[in-house]
Amino acid sequence: MTNETNGVPVPAGSRLPALAEPLPLERHPVAVYLASLAKGSRRTMASALRDAAGLLSGGGCDAESLDWSAVRYQHVAALRTLLAERGEKPATVNRKLAAVRGALREAWRLGLMSGEDFARVADVKGIKGTTLPAGRALSADEVARIKAACDPSTIVGLRDRCALALMARAGLRRAELVGLDLEDFRDGHEASLVVRGKGSKERLVPLTNGVLEAVRDWVEVRGAEAGALLLPVRRGGTIGWGRRLTTSAVWKRLRDIARTAGVGDVSPHDLRRTACTALLDAGVDLATTGRLLGHASVETTKRYDRRDERAMAQAASLVPF
Repeated sequence: MTNETNGVPVPAGSRLPALAEPLPLERHPVAVYLASLAKGSRRTMASALRDAAGLLSGGGCDAESLDWSAVRYQHVAALRTLLAERGEKPATVNRKLAAVRGALREAWRLGLMSGEDFARVADVKGIKGTTLPAGRALSADEVARIKAACDPSTIVGLRDRCALALMARAGLRRAELVGLDLEDFRDGHEASLVVRGKGSKERLVPLTNGVLEAVRDWVEVRGAEAGALLLPVRRGGTIGWGRRLTTSAVWKRLRDIARTAGVGDVSPHDLRRTACTALLDAGVDLATTGRLLGHASVETTKRYDRRDERAMAQAASLVPF
């Protein structure tokens, strides 16, 4: 007997039950696990656990109602197979398995499952495979065109130039960008920016050349009032004090600027990839580049490097048809 979940048959013996009664948040493995994550990762892993719970229960439970203490090795192994057969990318499958392992680790720590049972489920390996990297790195010409699309004679243009410079050349994430306060900008002989990244880790990002100029130009019109570094600008060109730009507003603004510049679809993370590739192009080593971008490992920095793509394109162009 099988049950269909998202078009994939779920063996009846693999379906897990719901909790007999709700657990308080401090005793719920999913709640405890998600609370341990950085804010930026919480939504992604919560979504992964919702999907996993639906598959494990044959569609009968969500992440909150599933009895995670009943999960065993065979269930996680079946989940891996279901995700792979559904056609998900290896990285997506492995991320969902990592979320499940995280929730089950908390179930063990909370005394809801034995150490032996947790060791067995944790032993389920991810799936191997490679996919093309997401996004792209912009060329120097595309960066120049986006910069030119921000009118420096307007307040909103100066703010946008500042935001774009910090993403495309200093490599800031959207969340890091909107989380900046004026006091994080240290202007002096060696200007820098205090950036708070994932996991509440702070790093000092040096500001030079056009990036420093863009920040100074914006701060000059912004003024010295404490608060967020980057502020909303109203239709009439006045600054919206007491508010902070949102990550969605940054994405929307970048999309509009990129369209005006005629460079196609560009995401904020594409600008971060652009910063990484530009640093490596300039001869900066992987370790230093990773520290500037706030990467936890060099392997992450390698995934941002798009120099091989350009080299292959140049090589292909040498062979005429």
